[in-house]
Amino acid sequence: MLELHMIDTHAHLETIVPSDLGDLKYIILAGSERSDSIKNLELAKEDKRIIAAVGIHPQSPFEDISDLAKDARAIGECGLDYSRGIDESQIELFRTQIELAQKYKLPLIIHARKAVDEVIKILKDYKDIRGVFHCYAGGKKRIKNVLELGENWYFGIDGNLTYEIGLEEVVMNISKDRLILETDCPWLTPIPHRGETNKPIYVEYVYEKVAQMWKMDFKEVEKIIDGNAKKLFGLM
Repeated sequence: MLELHMIDTHAHLETIVPSDLGDLKYIILAGSERSDSIKNLELAKEDKRIIAAVGIHPQSPFEDISDLAKDARAIGECGLDYSRGIDESQIELFRTQIELAQKYKLPLIIHARKAVDEVIKILKDYKDIRGVFHCYAGGKKRIKNVLELGENWYFGIDGNLTYEIGLEEVVMNISKDRLILETDCPWLTPIPHRGETNKPIYVEYVYEKVAQMWKMDFKEVEKIIDGNAKKLFGLM
């Protein structure tokens, strides 16, 4: 059996279930609204493996999280979601969270759905920011645009890599030093558990898929991916 020290860089949990975390080194908990951002901070106090982010999802009502940011390790998930049509009211919420990340020198966890170009345009207005495009969905043609934001921007890839062939081609065009892996649990459950509730420990299957694609040893891939995540989130 493999000795696991992987990092799930994007998860949503309400409680800590040891079997769901397995032997993961770290789990980054993303926030979608004020209440679960508070819960993330509480869970981080219970388990040193939990790294708390605070954020407001672009489709959630505006809530002030400025008082929470000082205790967080990242801001997000935040960004734009135009899957229901263009909604420019999300822009102010996004900019507010970018400015929080700037103030506290924290990485951003970006949610960009049907709005990758618009998100990149906004991010270009700011200096000294870093982050990850969570569940990257910009295709091959936008990889270059993300990279142009700077050397501290990464691509988060989830369990759908195990069943979406088109995503494989995208990932193969991403530099190895810019890739991090995530579950987005309880959603996007990878094969062989597709159809079940996702868990942080299932990030292992995403690592395995990347190792297969890169034609590299699992532990070697783990070292690269974990190094990227540690650099972005300031982890030891």
